[in-house]
Amino acid sequence: MQTRIDEIADGIYRFSTHVPDIGPTGFTFNQFLVDADEPLLFHTGLRALFPLVSDTVGSVVALDKLRWITFGHLEADESGSMNEWLAAAPNSQVAHPFMGCMVSINDLADREPRPLGQNEVIDLGGKQVRNIDTPHVPHGWDAHVLYEETTATLLCGDLLSQIGNGPPVTSDDIFEAAMQTEDMFQPTCFTPNTAQTIRALAELRPATLAIMHGSSYNGDCGKILLELAEDCERRRSASA
Repeated sequence: MQTRIDEIADGIYRFSTHVPDIGPTGFTFNQFLVDADEPLLFHTGLRALFPLVSDTVGSVVALDKLRWITFGHLEADESGSMNEWLAAAPNSQVAHPFMGCMVSINDLADREPRPLGQNEVIDLGGKQVRNIDTPHVPHGWDAHVLYEETTATLLCGDLLSQIGNGPPVTSDDIFEAAMQTEDMFQPTCFTPNTAQTIRALAELRPATLAIMHGSSYNGDCGKILLELAEDCERRRSASA
C-alpha cells in the first residue's frame, strides 16, 4: 500500500491510503493536514497505518511542528493512532469536543486534551478552524466537524463516504456513490436531529468537502448536503 498526497484546497493536504480488500472495490482512509503556523491534523488513521501515514505527512511538515491532532469521533480509523502521533509530535495536543474529552479522551490520550466548545475557533496562524459539534451525525456521541474558514473547507469526516479509489477531489456528483456506500455499510444514525444538523452545515456554503473515505468534493457543496439531509429524513421515515 501507498499513501498519496494531494492539495485539495490552499494549504489543505489530503493523505489517502487505499486498502483494496475492504468492500468490492477497496476503501480509502484519508487524513487531512491544515498547513499553517500551528499545523493541524484531522484523523489520525489506524495504528497499523501509522508508519506509512506519518512518513508521508512528515514529507509536507516536520512532525515536531505539528500542533493539533483532531478527528471526527472516537473510532479506530479516526483516532486509533492518537498516542503514536502524540509521541512522534512532542509539541502536539489532541483537540476534541468537551463531551468526547470527558467521556473518553481524558482517559485514553497520553497527554491532556484541549476541550473544544461549540463554534469555538482556533487561530492556527494563516488558517482558522471552527469546531461544530454534530452528536451522532453520522455516528458517535462525540462527533464533530471542523470548518476551515479561510478556504471554506468543511472537514466532514464520514459524511458522504464512498467506496473505491476515486480521484483526490472531484466536482462530479458523488451523491449516488455515497448512498450506495450507506446502503452497503449502514453507518449512519438516523435521529430526529440528523437532517437538521446536516442542513446547518449546508448553510455554511462550503467550497470543498474534505471526506474521510473516498473523493473530496468541490462542486455545489450546499446542494449535496441538502440532498443528504433529505435522504436521511427519507431513511428515518422508512425505518419508522
